[in-house]
Amino acid sequence: MTASEIRVCQADYGRSDHADAVVGLLDAYARDPMGGAQALSDFAKTNLIAALAARPHAYSVLAFGGPDGQTAVGLVNCIEGFSTFACLPLVNVHDVVVLGGYRGQRIGERMLALAEEIARQRGACKLTLEVLQGNAGAIRLYQRVGFANYQLDPAMGHAQFWQKWL
Repeated sequence: MTASEIRVCQADYGRSDHADAVVGLLDAYARDPMGGAQALSDFAKTNLIAALAARPHAYSVLAFGGPDGQTAVGLVNCIEGFSTFACLPLVNVHDVVVLGGYRGQRIGERMLALAEEIARQRGACKLTLEVLQGNAGAIRLYQRVGFANYQLDPAMGHAQFWQKWL
């Protein structure tokens, strides 16, 4: 399958094929070492689409390909936030998934381009994302499409992404 045979579109959470694709691809990512190596919970699988659909600031991008052109092969989930410094929305690219057999075909690049286009349409000032240091392939992709480590002042170093579970 060539990159031109891959179809990229914004997910419609009301379509069962798109809903199944979002859940299936996110579960595949969660099971991967880069996603934590644990399957999504039954709760997440059952409730994810309704929860995303209930949030007007969430959107997803899907890639379809495979022998029939209908196989879900890629996913990007995006959640809008807000930049207080710019006083404008920003979009956090929360998940980027390309199934193993489809990597290296610039599918991630095409999905991120559509995610960026949608963010621009929404008036966002920037895209943000997090990436594990050991995910060299993702880092190359993100750098290729214009992402860089975040810093305000080089003397203060790069920003770190932390979490605290509630």
